[in-house]
Amino acid sequence: MDNKKIMGIDFGGTNIRGGLIHKEELDRIISKKFNSMGSFEEVLEELFLLTDELITDSVKSIGIGVPGPVDIEKGIVYDLVNVPSWKEVPLRELMEDRYHIPVMINNDANCFALGEFYFGKGKRCDSMVGLTIGTGLGSGIIINKKLYNGRNCGAGEFGMVDYLDKYYEYYASGQFFENVYNISGEVVFKNAAEGDAKSIKMYEEMGDHLGKAIKMILFALDVEQIILGGSVRHAYPYFSKTMWQQIRTFAFQNSIDNLKIEVSELENSGILGAAALCYDMDHFI
Repeated sequence: MDNKKIMGIDFGGTNIRGGLIHKEELDRIISKKFNSMGSFEEVLEELFLLTDELITDSVKSIGIGVPGPVDIEKGIVYDLVNVPSWKEVPLRELMEDRYHIPVMINNDANCFALGEFYFGKGKRCDSMVGLTIGTGLGSGIIINKKLYNGRNCGAGEFGMVDYLDKYYEYYASGQFFENVYNISGEVVFKNAAEGDAKSIKMYEEMGDHLGKAIKMILFALDVEQIILGGSVRHAYPYFSKTMWQQIRTFAFQNSIDNLKIEVSELENSGILGAAALCYDMDHFI
């Protein structure tokens, strides 16, 4: 029992990363680039090669996080982001037929939330939202200490809710800089770090939009904690003030007084979050 391990696999757009988790510690990490434009069979073989390199007799289950919709019940991955050949892939069946152990699959935003809940700043909380702010605005929801997927694994798509003339993701994520100012987020971050007032002002504007998105989330889910992930979290010092100014206008002051917003510090969150799928499904509890 003490030797039992979980394999976590983070299936990104250009890299597949995997690791073994033993007693809540990450044992080993492997990362492989793959040809995202390859055929279905070629991409699958890359996944198998990484898994083959990590698998041992002590691995009792595998969790996989993917950037795309997932049929949780059947383990089917649909329309994998940046991998055109993966339109409808019965990934659980393919993995379980090869490795003969349970395989859990979910989207990467849900995995982020679970990773924070089991390994990061969400430990011991009853309800939280893991909010990933990168090229999009994704989220995973923990309610009563369990991941809430929704009927079709679509719960938490707050970024797609209508807002102004578009939707929240257009204004409250890294897209904001390209969409509104026609400049890349990387350039804005670099300039802000060098003290450029215009770039800092852009972050403050984005923070106001993000604060409104968080208020919308709080109206839907009166959670105790929100954890910010994704690449834009590194710019938190530039947008936190305006974000909080907007959040403090929330109609129910008691909710705001009790709300905690944290910035993720979890390393290898994709791998840990994927592994946490097995914790959440009671395979290791």
